[in-house]
Formats: sequence, structure tokens, C-alpha cells
Amino acid sequence: MNKAAEIFSPGEFLAAELEAREWSQIEFSEIIGRPTTLVSGIITGKKQITPDTAIQLGDALGTGPEVWMNLESQYQLFKVRDKAVNTISRKAKLYEKFPVREMIKRGWVEAADNIEILEQQFKKFFNISDLETSPVFSHSAKKTNAHDGITPKQLAWLYRAKMLASSQVTKKYDAIALSNSIPKLSALLAAPEETRHVSKILTECGVKYVIVEPFPGSKIDGACFWLDNGQPVIALSLRLDRIDIFWFVLRHEIEHVLQGHGKEVGYILDSDSEEQNLDVIVEEENIANLAGDDFCVPKKELENFYARVFPLFSEHKVKMFAQRLGIHMGIVVGQLQKRLDRHDYLRGKGYQVKIRNHATIGALTDGWGFVENN
Repeated sequence: MNKAAEIFSPGEFLAAELEAREWSQIEFSEIIGRPTTLVSGIITGKKQITPDTAIQLGDALGTGPEVWMNLESQYQLFKVRDKAVNTISRKAKLYEKFPVREMIKRGWVEAADNIEILEQQFKKFFNISDLETSPVFSHSAKKTNAHDGITPKQLAWLYRAKMLASSQVTKKYDAIALSNSIPKLSALLAAPEETRHVSKILTECGVKYVIVEPFPGSKIDGACFWLDNGQPVIALSLRLDRIDIFWFVLRHEIEHVLQGHGKEVGYILDSDSEEQNLDVIVEEENIANLAGDDFCVPKKELENFYARVFPLFSEHKVKMFAQRLGIHMGIVVGQLQKRLDRHDYLRGKGYQVKIRNHATIGALTDGWGFVENN
């Protein structure tokens, strides 16, 4: 619809038709057999053209009723367009770019009927000046598709984690202390309850540690990123609530911190692989994965056990192996599942226990009933 068609009312067209024929409003009302107030109301825009009136106008002016019905419908649409259609299109763009409903449900932004207020909240949350700008978040992440561009749900999760971490007070980051803390963490592998000590150990090293409940389908387990003051952050989602996955992901992210990963690689919303520096990401993820696996069950120990027992991996032998190492059975089972490429191995035995209720004790947590007002 061009601008002229948008701003002209049917009454303006009717006034022009009467002027061309040198008819007064009284004369025209006599021609169509309707009150003068109706003709005057159409011209001033106070009255709408009904189907009956459109037929009468069309017969009197030789245009047909469709012309007047079209003019009336276009004019009525124009009058509500700025208020309704523009608001709807802006909301649609917001929902396309961000997980609006989920963020409102989690209380990260407030529901608002006013689109301006809603947009301002999202610009503030993602620290962008306008909604045409794609947020950039440098980080290293453990997720299902580690080499793909970041998704809207993952991006929102990361920004919330950053928001929480920014409010946390810790010592200055000490890489040596973090490296020395790994044996302390290894000593916690025997029981799920011991995961409650992780937060204290990491914060003493100057590493900010937060747990944020993931959105359904977000497929992100953890991330490492750095604040502007140079402090590292480890964020976990506990998406897969299992003892073996918890420790693997945690050690994975610790390695990212020790290696200084996540500082330079910028993950852009909906970006393709070339823009994501794919080679760098692959190398960093491989390094972190190796560290995670070796932490859960030392590689030499696992390979030696595998060589001695293969192919008779009985449940009893695995239990003996786990007890000798002082590692929870579920962690050993998880590593054996990877080594055997058999994710069904001992899966239904209940060894890969849940740890969320223990891991969130003492940790800055958002989700599952925990609400941080930051």
C-alpha cells in the first residue's frame, strides 16, 4: 500500500467526486435517498461505508460498490495499523531472535504489553543498543553440537550466567591455585554428596562458579567465559543430572580456564562455522575433553583395566576397579560406556546417580526453585 492510499479516506474520494460533478451534499443525499447527515458523516470520516451504502454510492457515481468497500476497508486497516500491526511485527521479531516466553517464565525479564518496554528489557539483558545487533559472547562451551553457532536459548543462558557471576565476590584469579586444586577435586569423586564442596574450592582460586537451569532443548552442559576484569567463570547447567557427566563437564571447563580458552573466539548468534573459527574450537574442545576423561578415570588405569578384562566386563569386576581407585561406580561406568561405545552398558543399574540436590548446595544457583534477584 503506497502512502497516498494509506492517508486518503473514502470521504475524501467522495468529496472529490461530488466536486467534479458540482453536486452539493444535499443534492447527493436526494439522489441516493439517504439523510444528508450520512453523506456529511462519510465525508468527514465520522461514518463508515456499509455494504448497502457502497451499492448506492456505486450506482450513483457509476463506479460499482467494490471500489467503495475497498476504500473503506483499506482506510480502517490503516487507522489501526500503527498500533496493532506494527506492535505484532515487532513482537514477532523479538520472539524469533530470543526465547521470550521462557525468559519471562524464569523472571529474567518482566511481561509487558507495551512493546517499547519489552524491547528495552531485552536490549538491557543482552547489552545491545538496538535489536538489529546480534549479541556476541566469547566463550568455550560443552554442548551437544559444540562446533555449531550459538542458539538463542544458549545465548540467553550464557548472559544470565554472566549476570549472576558478575555479582559474585571472589579472590583474584590464581591459575596456579586452580591447577593445584585438581587433586582436591579428585578426592571428591567417591560420593555424590561431595559435589557440594566444588563452589568453595573454585572460588578460593578466583574462579566464579554458577549453576543455571537450562531451557528445554538448549543442549548446553557448561561454559567457560571471562569477565571484563579478567576473572574466569565456569557455568554449569546440570542438563543431564548424572554424577559422571557432572564431573566430566566440570573438569572440561576447568581445562578451558587453565588454557585461557574462551577469551578470543566470538560466538555469534546464528553464525556459520567459518565465522566461528572452527579449527580453533575443535582443538580447544579436544584438549578439554581429554582432560575431562582423564580426571574421571585416569587414562592409564582405564586402558590397563580394559586390556586385562576385555571382553568380559562383568559388573563385579567394574565395582572392584572403582573401589580400588576410590571413584564412584557411576563415574567409572560412564567412562567405560565411552570406551566401549556402548551407552547402554550397566545403564539401568542405578549407578549413574543424580547429584543436582548436592551440587547446588553452596553454589550460586538460578533455577529449580532457586531464584537469584540479580
